[in-house]
Amino acid sequence: MKDIATRADIETIMGSFYEKAFTDELIGFFFTKVAALDLEKHIPKITDFWETVLFDKSSYRGNILGVHEHIHSLSAFRNEHFDRWLQIFTQTVDALYAGENAEKAKQRAESIATVMKIKLVQSGSGLKIN
Repeated sequence: MKDIATRADIETIMGSFYEKAFTDELIGFFFTKVAALDLEKHIPKITDFWETVLFDKSSYRGNILGVHEHIHSLSAFRNEHFDRWLQIFTQTVDALYAGENAEKAKQRAESIATVMKIKLVQSGSGLKIN
């Protein structure tokens, strides 16, 4: 298998990931009901995020934590939600790519899931979104 090397590769991962995540019994409702993602709008943004993460480009200009704080305020995340997200993400990358960037993507995903768990779930933050 080839490594993740282009924006198109990231788009492939995102398309496959969301196909699985939308129908997942544990986390699917976050995507379909709570956030009600429009994939035509979301895929370019999340691809920008991962392009920034993997290729050190300045593509993403959003606030990934802020987005998830808002979703958490609508329907609280639990540790198992992040664990499942990470499982689906890792399986998706492993099914499509192998190499240094594929490993980097999985490592960064684990770091992101860990930070989100700490900030949103384990802190018992009761975050307020203005």
